[in-house]
Amino acid sequence: MKRALPVGVVSLVGVLLFLWPFLGSGLPANTPAWTLTLACVAGLFLVEAGTRQLDSRAVALLAAIAAIDTALRLAVIEGIGGFSPIFFLVLCSGYVFGTSFGFLAGALSMLVSALAGGGVGPWVPYQIFAVGWVGVAAGLAGHWSRSSRAPGWRDVLVLAGVGGAMGYAVGALLDITDWVPVYRGNPSLGWVPGMDAATSLVHFARFYVLTSFAYDSFRAVGNVVMVLALGAPVLTALGRLRARLTFEVVRMAP
Repeated sequence: MKRALPVGVVSLVGVLLFLWPFLGSGLPANTPAWTLTLACVAGLFLVEAGTRQLDSRAVALLAAIAAIDTALRLAVIEGIGGFSPIFFLVLCSGYVFGTSFGFLAGALSMLVSALAGGGVGPWVPYQIFAVGWVGVAAGLAGHWSRSSRAPGWRDVLVLAGVGGAMGYAVGALLDITDWVPVYRGNPSLGWVPGMDAATSLVHFARFYVLTSFAYDSFRAVGNVVMVLALGAPVLTALGRLRARLTFEVVRMAP
């Protein structure tokens, strides 16, 4: 799993951004979340390009995925409840191309769609990491489940399970950014500075179940339905692209 190391290092920054409320202190107002996030995405991109995991054709595919997801996000915005179709291509690309590609597909989809739609704000860095991790989870599942054969129903079922789980995970992660400022000081489910980690987790779990679980269920079920309905042909098409984009540098004998 050496190829997963760069995205693992980058993800540590995102983990710290989401973890701070459970450590008892507020995130400092001068924390450069945008700068950190853009640096992480750019750094991962450069590492992948420098190690020849990304060539011009793979970059073009990333751009196409980001453009399609941007169009879907601008056209649909949100479906029923928390459902959005933008997760589907992130899941499929991560499953076929791996963790780093999946992270970049999710991160760039959120970044480009935010810039195109004018929805730029302090919440976007958190969205970039959360949706990027959708691609990482799919990439991990693909690493352990995918074989050399063409994608089959086993792959579709595995990916559908990942999509369902990440539907809830993305919702929970993004709820942290609302839970702290909006429910600050609430004695039963809010966040209070200095609160110990165990109490914070209990309060957040109560908050999530009461306010977001049903909403996020539409996202989770929508991800599952889209993967079951469209996953097989898209995984097959991406698998063919992966075969064409894969190359090996062979040293000539002297």
